[in-house]
Amino acid sequence: MKCRLFCKTFLIFLLLNFLNLQVKAGELYEFYNGARQMGMGGATIATVNDETALFANPAALGKLRDSFITVADPEIDYGEVNSEIATGTGILDAFSLQGVVDKLNVSKDKHFHLRAQFSPSLVLANFGIGVYEKYSVDGEIKTSPNQLELNYRNDLAFVIGYCLRIWDGRIKFGFNAKYISRLEIDNSQHTIAPTVTGLSASNNASEGAGISADVGLILAAPWALLPTLAIVAHDVGDTEFTAGTGFMYGTSATRPKKVSQTYDAALAIFPIVGSRTRTTVTLEARDVTNVLTESDGTQITDPYKKYHAGVEFNIQDMFFIRGGMNQHYWTAGLEFAYDRFQFQISSYGEDIGTGTNNREDRRYSAKFAYRF
Repeated sequence: MKCRLFCKTFLIFLLLNFLNLQVKAGELYEFYNGARQMGMGGATIATVNDETALFANPAALGKLRDSFITVADPEIDYGEVNSEIATGTGILDAFSLQGVVDKLNVSKDKHFHLRAQFSPSLVLANFGIGVYEKYSVDGEIKTSPNQLELNYRNDLAFVIGYCLRIWDGRIKFGFNAKYISRLEIDNSQHTIAPTVTGLSASNNASEGAGISADVGLILAAPWALLPTLAIVAHDVGDTEFTAGTGFMYGTSATRPKKVSQTYDAALAIFPIVGSRTRTTVTLEARDVTNVLTESDGTQITDPYKKYHAGVEFNIQDMFFIRGGMNQHYWTAGLEFAYDRFQFQISSYGEDIGTGTNNREDRRYSAKFAYRF
């Protein structure tokens, strides 16, 4: 009975936000995404229980059962359409902004996406510290009208987090602090012609450093299925990149776009389906107060843009099978973890459409981690 009441209350909360939702169209760009969460429909704040809690929800540092030193965890996220834009050694052009534009000029109306990242860290029970490096580029040249849409971000962040456990861990309150050096080309702030030559981050990107904080709360009820409610406030007080000139070039006259404070909320349950198999089911809503804006500036009322659902089957803490819905699109993932090694793969669809014209960009992620 209590569990049903808990679930109904949360669903009503989501429905109210569903009815009020208004966002601008295009892709939602977030500070951190990983292969595990994208395999589970993009949902993470109520379910994360590893070192990535430091970046996703610092309150989840209180869920860690072990201490980890992550030495290396390279991850790549690659768009399915990329193979129609660049092949062979041409893929390396993605690490040159001019190279991306040159490829897009011969493959118009096709969306290019690449994200590469790594996040070495040290996490203990209730505490973590780490470094996060991310390189991402999304681009497309439209034929009508003839224009370049380019979003580029290169982040280097130093992150520290702490969690306070209350009432035997039923209540977890956590926070992190981040120093972020960002190099950015944002489509809403940078107008670049498709015929551009000599395009580079050093000459065209905005750069700056900012101090940011996230605050998370996890409430776990001591009932069957362990119903859990998680809330995270991201970029508390907004994040502005005016705390320095950045680490890469330090010569830009403009600063990256301000990141507004947002709130995410999620519900999860954790059924045990066998002596060696545990499951996780979660539903998550992003930006429940509706403050996010998108890169293309088009206003829409598509509630699915911010909703995520996922399920995970954990078999002996070694094999993991994942699935879900990210916005409008299915997701799937697998993981093999043994001793000090971890390998994850996932596939998901991201909505890059505008207005009411939804458009899927199918992507694939792979991550390998060595930790002890």
